[in-house]
Amino acid sequence: MKARWDLILLPSLVIMLVLLGASQYVFLKGSFFRDLGLGRTGDVLEATNYLRFFTDPFYLRVLWITTKVSLLATVFTLLLGYPLAYVIARMRSRWAMVLLAGVVVTTFVTIVIKVFGLIIIFSAEGPLNRFLMGAGFVDAPYSIMGTHTGVVVGLMHFTLGFGVLLLYSVIRTIPQSLEDAAQIHGSNRARVFMRVVFPLSLPGVTVGALMIFNMCMGAFTSAALLGAGKVFTLPVLIQRTVMMEIKYSMAATQAAVLLVSVLLINLLSIYLLRRLRTARLVVA
Repeated sequence: MKARWDLILLPSLVIMLVLLGASQYVFLKGSFFRDLGLGRTGDVLEATNYLRFFTDPFYLRVLWITTKVSLLATVFTLLLGYPLAYVIARMRSRWAMVLLAGVVVTTFVTIVIKVFGLIIIFSAEGPLNRFLMGAGFVDAPYSIMGTHTGVVVGLMHFTLGFGVLLLYSVIRTIPQSLEDAAQIHGSNRARVFMRVVFPLSLPGVTVGALMIFNMCMGAFTSAALLGAGKVFTLPVLIQRTVMMEIKYSMAATQAAVLLVSVLLINLLSIYLLRRLRTARLVVA
């Protein structure tokens, strides 16, 4: 008898959609009320908060910074994670499981501990600055605190383990016999990678890139601690608007803009990739 997994999973899907939809509805509705101060909101629906957001250069700059650091973190995470995932996936010794277990263990460490580890490493008296100054590469300690670079590094540290695990599972689905066949017919390792491995892994890489980008867009801890109050991303600004300014409606507006921006970027990316794939098929 064939199990009806669609019916079995239906209750979970309904519960998830109800919880997700209810939470989104609360702050989407709240974004259309005017802030009256001290946490109070008006009772008339209006678009004042959205007009303020999209006409104020400060908010637009925060949205741009959030998107920029998330894109950079996604790109560098893929550049660092793909080679590691490929090596682990193609290893034939027991060290493959040891390395994979090490990656899994890193995902268990909370982001707060990871960020404080980065702060120690990049501190003025940290091991990295002592090495750089001792070797004569820099004359003064280099700090990533309060810089876009620091936020990008923190986001990479947050998503790298997840990216490696995702890419590992993608590469494992590609038969190694395809690479062996290409090499037998005269292709070198670089050509095999560019013409066989990477094209076959591209759908998984695309999904992984979007998931990593979404995680970075919503990340708070890395941006808050490594940004040191000098680099504002939307999650950090939302927390500040709620906790310090006590403007719940404006915070809901910022959250709504963040949600819609992520959705639009994802939909646009999927559309462009489909157009690119269609164009390649037509050329072929």
